[in-house]
Formats: sequence, structure tokens, C-alpha cells
Amino acid sequence: MPNYSLQDEKFPRLFQRTPELKGPDPLLKRAEIRNYFHQTFDRYECLFETLAVDEAYYQKPIPLRHPLIFYFGHTATFFINKLLIANIISARINPRFEAMFAVGVDEMSWDDLNDAHYDWPSVTEVRAYRDEVRARVDELISQMPLTLPISWDSSWWPILMGIEHERIHLETSSVLIRQHKLSYVKNHPAWQPCKKSGVAPENTLIDILAGRVLLGKNDGYYGWDNEYGVHEAFVSAFQASQFLVSNSEFLCFVEAGGYADVQYWEAEGLAWKNFAQAEYPTFWIKDSAGWRLRLMLEEILMPWDWPVEVNYHEAKAFCNWKKQQSGKPVRLPTEDEWHRLYDDSGLSEPGIDALAPANIHLDHDASACPVNRFLQGKLYDVTGNVWQWTETPIYPFDGFAVHPLYDDFTTPTFDTRHNLFKGGSWISCGNEALSSARYAFRRHFFQHAGFRYVTGTDIPVTAAAVYETDKQLSEYAEFHYGDEYYGVANFPKTLAQLAIDALGDKPKLRALDLGCSVGRASFELALHFEKVTGIDFSARFIDLAVQLAGQGVARYTMTIEGELVAYRERKLSELGLTATRDRVEFFQGDACNLKPHFCGYDLILAANLIDRLYSPAKFLQSVHERLNMGGLLMIATPCTWLAEYTKPEEWIGGYKKNGENFTTLDGLKEILSTHFKLIKAPGEVAFVLRETSRKFQHSTSQLTFWERIR
Repeated sequence: MPNYSLQDEKFPRLFQRTPELKGPDPLLKRAEIRNYFHQTFDRYECLFETLAVDEAYYQKPIPLRHPLIFYFGHTATFFINKLLIANIISARINPRFEAMFAVGVDEMSWDDLNDAHYDWPSVTEVRAYRDEVRARVDELISQMPLTLPISWDSSWWPILMGIEHERIHLETSSVLIRQHKLSYVKNHPAWQPCKKSGVAPENTLIDILAGRVLLGKNDGYYGWDNEYGVHEAFVSAFQASQFLVSNSEFLCFVEAGGYADVQYWEAEGLAWKNFAQAEYPTFWIKDSAGWRLRLMLEEILMPWDWPVEVNYHEAKAFCNWKKQQSGKPVRLPTEDEWHRLYDDSGLSEPGIDALAPANIHLDHDASACPVNRFLQGKLYDVTGNVWQWTETPIYPFDGFAVHPLYDDFTTPTFDTRHNLFKGGSWISCGNEALSSARYAFRRHFFQHAGFRYVTGTDIPVTAAAVYETDKQLSEYAEFHYGDEYYGVANFPKTLAQLAIDALGDKPKLRALDLGCSVGRASFELALHFEKVTGIDFSARFIDLAVQLAGQGVARYTMTIEGELVAYRERKLSELGLTATRDRVEFFQGDACNLKPHFCGYDLILAANLIDRLYSPAKFLQSVHERLNMGGLLMIATPCTWLAEYTKPEEWIGGYKKNGENFTTLDGLKEILSTHFKLIKAPGEVAFVLRETSRKFQHSTSQLTFWERIR
């Protein structure tokens, strides 16, 4: 393993920027990526040189995270595990390490303490393992064929993924080291903090003009899955604080009793504050001599003109306090508003061969610095110094897709509980330093993060982006909106088209989709009807249909095998159903006991419904009351009578009657003949329900059409 040395200038003045994915010369690009890999590997190992004793590797800095020995090994095993998944290598280096160090970035709740015991290897063993990984990856970089530009299907993508992943952990590990006992860390020439401090400037509000933002990765650099796709929005005019909130400005909140006054805290933030017993920022130290600040490797007298570093809850509480004090609508910016700040400031990505005009990318100090040091347009620190919390829970852009090599990088954070922060900190480098970067943390977590505040209109509501994980619901979402399997056409769409064909010239004003499940047939019918009502007994199914009608998109997981899942996003726009969203309505209801106002329909579709009702005869005997004279009742049923759904005495067929077979069709004729006539010979419609990647239910449903005649 190479050793750090100031004399041989192991670390150049500029830490290499993330490489462009294109270029005219593959040989030069190969050399650039090789250098990028080694610089990153060196700097990461250098960070762990700040640990004073081996014990520091094995004691947790905070209960919610693994000890640092995990993170020392994790980034190396990440390379091997991803290269194996990508079939670029065929053999492991150390299977035990590659299992032990694989998972544990610990996105836990703030009160979810993990006391699991691990038999960690020695520091020497992990260093030796890292040397083996370095050599293996270097060999691949030197020998693999390289075609430019590099796309995320390229064999070079997992190489870049591993490097950028290690740069992320360069930052997250530095935060853990900052939270370690001082006796476990030591000074280091490569990690020297800023030495400047003075009187904090008075913060003022700066006008930011209205404008449009167009987001989505197009900068030609490596990106994580959530950065791709498209998001466009109009941002109204607002005002933003000229400076990040300084320690001095935040002190006013502390001295005003802000931590003790519950009115300033959101419910989630109050629960965290009470659990943590927080009385001031976690990196502040109060003693008889006054205030001090914990940096990564030392404590210093409080630099009042540096940005305060807090979690989202503390930043939000400050804004609520500031709102009361000023009488203005003070809050954190949204992601879109941060991009307006970026555009308004005329910023660009850090240059390849020049110091960044910001405290970012390790170009200046190994700590934050005064908030009035880096002017960027009309504001200071739009990028750099510390990350800036936003009001925006992370969500996928239109067109979001999961990368198959890292399917759980972002999707677990689409839960409305992870907020984006923007702009980067002093140690943010590589992908993190780009304006397109989208990183989100649980709101109670600490990074090198602070905030600026804005005043403006109410925060726009971001559509929920949670991926549905309920197995049955996901299976029906795929059944209705997903792929076709084994050449069998989409069942709800097929039924809707058959209904339209059967209606011919009959009126098509209102339709009722009974047992609508997650709603595909309702949307399909709405292409032809003025209004379609979907009703299902399952509130979970109805909720997904309502989400599609409201947002036009459904997201869900599909079981591959065991605990392995794939992520799916389905949009009405891709199915040609966008125009139907205003013509559908969905309700939870019991088909055997519908409310009286559900009536006056020209078509009633009952798809795979009757053999799941507790009293199908009761439904069939009264369904004519819901249908206009001359209207059609369309029944599709696989005739799978099961006692768990319908007591045998309630079955309308599928048994012996007077010693002879009595089928479901016989039962339908017997009950419906009072008010209906069968207008078409029974037909069969096939359907396939996917359970896992290798298990499918292939069934057929008997289809009959009944015209109301009396």
C-alpha cells in the first residue's frame, strides 16, 4: 500500500475531478480513469490515517452506524461485489470480507439502536485486502477494452461506480470520525482545517427572479440513477438569505430558548429532539469558558462566522422561529429554488486545472470556513462549505430507471422521509460536487450540512414516490399495467375493448367497473365513456387506482425470487390513457351492498368478481337496478369457487344439482333470465398473473354479455 508523503506530493493541489464519459482518445481516457481510481483510493486510506489507535476502528462513533473498520473495508468490497454482478470478474478475493463488509450504511430510525456483534478482522488484514482489490481493479482498468463514450451499460460503468461510491464514503466517514472521541483521532498534515475566523456578517435577503428550471442529467459525467430523467418546473420569485446561517446567527435561536420551545418544532423533529435531549447543535461544545466547536480532528474556539452544521429538524425549527420573529414566511428552499440560486449565480462545475471558487472538492480547507469568503453572484456559498438542507423529499424524475448493478441505491429513500440537500461541502468531490448531484438523508442525520433560508410562496407539494412493496398489490399492478407474458394480451384492456365492441351503437355515457382492482379497465373504458366509476372491496387496490388517476404514475416492486425485487414505474401516458384521468372515479365498496346512487349505467363490467363474492346470488339478483334499460352487463369469471371466499351453499354453480352437473353458466342463466337476455355465446379470455420471475398463473375466464330487457 502506498504511504502518504508530503515530500513526494502524493496528493496534488487539485484532487482530480470526475472524468467526462466521452473523449477523442481511449488511451488518454484510460489513463485519466486509472489516475482517478488511485487518487481516490489513496485519499480514502489517508482519511483513516487520522485514527490514533486501532481501538478507534472498532468502537462505534454513534450507535446507528457500524464501527469504522466496516467503512474501511466496505468501499473495497463494493468494487468486487459489483464487478461480480456485472460478470466482469468471475472469482472473489475474500468471500468472508465481501459478505461482512457488503451491507450496512444503516439508514435507520434515530431510535433504532443496532447492538449486533460482528467478529471484525484486524486493521492489518483489511489493509492487505484493500491492496489486493487495488491491484485487481488496476489490472482491469489497464486491460479492459474501452469504447467511448462510456454509458451505464458499459463494462466500465461499475469501475466508475466503485470510485464514486468511495468518494461518497470519503465524506460520510469523515463525519463519523468527527463524531468519534478526541482520544481516538490525531492531527494529520493532509487534513488541516481553516484557520480564519472573524465577526459574522449580518444576513440579508436577496431577491431571486422567477424562472424555469429543467433538471435531469445531461452533463456528460457519471451519475446515480436518481439524477437521470426529466423534471421541469416554473419557480416563482422569492428571496434568499445572502449567507448560509452562521453559528452566530443560530446562537440567537439557541439563546432565545428555541430548543426548549416546542412551538418551533415539527412533530418528527420534536420526537428526535426529546430523544436526543438536544439543547444546541451536536458539534457545539459548551463549557465554563464559553462555546467551542468540534471539527474532524480537534476542538477549536467557536468560529462564529462559519456556517452552523445541523440536521433538518434543527434547520426547520430555526426557520419557524425566524418566521415568528420577522413576520415573513421563512422556510428552507426547495430543490427547484436551489437550482434557481445556482443559475442566478452564474456558476459552473469545478474546473479541471483551477481551484474551485468555493470551499468544495478539498480545494481549500479540511473544514468549513467563514460564510462571507466565497461570493458567487449575489450570494455566498451557493455551492460548497456545507451542504444545504431543502424542503424537498427526494423523488424520481420522469423517466427514472433503476441501474441493475445498484437497484437499492435510491429506491429505499423514496419514502417521503429522506430530504435532499444541495450544494456540497468542503469534502464533497467527484459526482458529489456537480450541480446535478441528488443526495438525500433521513432528516435526523448529520453530515457536513447547514442551511440558508428563503421567503416566498407556499412550498409546492411533491408527489409521493413510494414504491409499493405489498406482494399481492404489486402483482395486480403488474397484471393491469405491466408487461404481457407468454403472448397473452392484457386482460383488463382486452375486456374493455370487447365491451365497446359489444355495445356497438348503444349509448356510452356512464360505465361501472365492479371489482375494478387497480383500475386498468376503468381507464380503458374512459376512452369511450364520459364517466367511469370503479369500485373494489379492497381499499389498497383503490388507493393505487386513485394514485394513478391523480398522479398518472404507479411505482411498485416485483418479486424476482425470495427477497430479491425489481422496481417498476408505470405511467398512464405511456399507455395512451392520460386523457382519461378526469373521466374516472374510484370508490371502495361492496358489490353485494352498493349504495343507491350507484345507478344509471350503460355498461357494468364484473371481471373475475362473482366467484369472490360472499353472496354472488344477492349481487346478481339486484344488479339490474344499477343498469339502464338496454344496457349491458358483462361478466368474466374463471369459475374458481373456493370456500375461503364463498361458502359452498352460496355458490351459483360448480356442483351437482338433481344428480347432474350444474355449472356457473347455468346459475347465471337461472338468476339473470328474469331481467336479462344472453346476447352472445359464452367466450373465453386468457390471462396470466405473474408471481415471480419464474412462476406464473395462466388461467381463462368465461365471458358472457347480458342485455337488460325488463
